[in-house]
Amino acid sequence: MSAPRGTTVLAGGIATLRGAGVDDPVRDARRLMAHAMGVDAGRLTIALHDPVADDVVTAFQAAITRRAAFEPVSHIIGKRLFYGREFHVTPDVLDPRPETEILIEQALSGSFETVLDLGTGSGCILITLLAERVGARGLGADISMAALDVARGNAGAVGVAARAEFRQGDLWDVGLGNARFDLIVSNPPYIAADEMDGLSRDVRGYEPEIALTDFGDGLAFYRRIAERARDHLTPAGRVLVEIGPTQGPAVAAMFRDAGLIDVAIAPDFDGRDRVVMGRAP
Repeated sequence: MSAPRGTTVLAGGIATLRGAGVDDPVRDARRLMAHAMGVDAGRLTIALHDPVADDVVTAFQAAITRRAAFEPVSHIIGKRLFYGREFHVTPDVLDPRPETEILIEQALSGSFETVLDLGTGSGCILITLLAERVGARGLGADISMAALDVARGNAGAVGVAARAEFRQGDLWDVGLGNARFDLIVSNPPYIAADEMDGLSRDVRGYEPEIALTDFGDGLAFYRRIAERARDHLTPAGRVLVEIGPTQGPAVAAMFRDAGLIDVAIAPDFDGRDRVVMGRAP
């Protein structure tokens, strides 16, 4: 029997994902097919016209089975594109999301030479900022050693390892001493405990719970960040945090109460509140 063509194999995968209720079965199947074939996604259409080897079919069908169980594509292929760069991801870190690029854009709108990333996870925020601002140095803190291992690997792959340090600890408790930074950034766990059941199966079943929720009202980490931000900011240094779309007014009030100035809220692509920022006097 001759080997099936890629178009036939892909069609079967799309049908499986559609039957499972995956939101975008065509996109996901194509990404998994490109990964299984070892080709760039941009060349997939051309490659699909060729017969597909048995090992490629086996790998693709295994990936489709995992995606049909709502495992994120990024976990299956081990990487996620963020701000134009590929980042390695695992179940130990939060999957980088397009909305977080709003924080990157806001951070890059001002000057900085030193950065502190609280709850760094995959390191995508810190590493991107260092890659975009050559000469800057930064520290990424996370309570999870497994996440820090991922972040260190990503720093090396992107080429900023010499300018990035990673420490394990709970938010501020990473031996900062009197250290101050021009920029403090964070995408902390902000989903309230009573909202967890409403998350999609892709998120709820596969991403680390401690990176998603504070097991309370979703605002606990913002309180802690606001309380000590001025202690670790240089004069006129900035702090930027990603938020859930309903949390803007509450987090902005925390920043103002903590003595930060020029507090503002930036929207995401859909016009929803996404980043709160403030500045030390």
